[in-house]
Amino acid sequence: MKVNSEEKHSDPFKVERLEWERQQRKERYKKALTICSPFFLLLLWEFLSRTGLIDARFFPPPSDIVGTLVAMGMSGELFQHIGVSLYRIFAGFLFGVIPGIVVGLLMGLYSPIRHFISPIVMALMPIPTLALLPLIIIVFGIGDASKIVTIAGSVFFPVVINTAAGVMNIDGIYLDVAKNYGASPKDHFFKIALPGALPVMMEGVQMGQAIALLTIVAAEMMGAASGIGYLIWTSYKAFMIQEMFVGLIMISFFGYLFSVLLRILQSKLIPWR
Repeated sequence: MKVNSEEKHSDPFKVERLEWERQQRKERYKKALTICSPFFLLLLWEFLSRTGLIDARFFPPPSDIVGTLVAMGMSGELFQHIGVSLYRIFAGFLFGVIPGIVVGLLMGLYSPIRHFISPIVMALMPIPTLALLPLIIIVFGIGDASKIVTIAGSVFFPVVINTAAGVMNIDGIYLDVAKNYGASPKDHFFKIALPGALPVMMEGVQMGQAIALLTIVAAEMMGAASGIGYLIWTSYKAFMIQEMFVGLIMISFFGYLFSVLLRILQSKLIPWR
């Protein structure tokens, strides 16, 4: 042990290299676990379904589901539903996020606005947007507009609350310095409040994208003639279980994809995090 201690003191670069290699091995191990876990689950599902340990009528083998997915993609049916849902998701997401950021920044910066809007936000936030869907359909019809408004309403609240919290958590010294140097309201808004609120605000945006996916599925189940939610619901009613699982896989895939894209955007907008 004494020799090892002397070697460490005599060759610090070697110690650092060994520590770095150990950390790299740990990271590779974690990545391998992350990659292997979905494949393990699929293989287990395939085995249980093929051997009859679970009912293949309700849980068809993943290989059969993939075959159905390919067939639906080749026919164009799947891409039609995906295109409609993605349009509604992106439109509703933007109509919810942009007003949510603006209102949240105003609430965080100006106390009168915060005291005026907070009771309205707190009163409306507990109401599930889907509970208002019948009223939204009456006002906006059964077309895309009602789905977009439903998604926008669901996304708005987590974004506005997180953005306002992010602004209010900014160190007051930055606001005092800007005030002493005569910064304009525009500078307060874009150079202090927006950058300062970004870390917390982006967490609200992440929540918003997850809620948007949940909302679009439920909204398309209740009143739509196309979309992934419509595909899932009609497949279930017709007992076309493989087609239903295709819809579920698409929702899972886009949820993961959107989350990764937002994390990449977050790393670009907030490099210090």
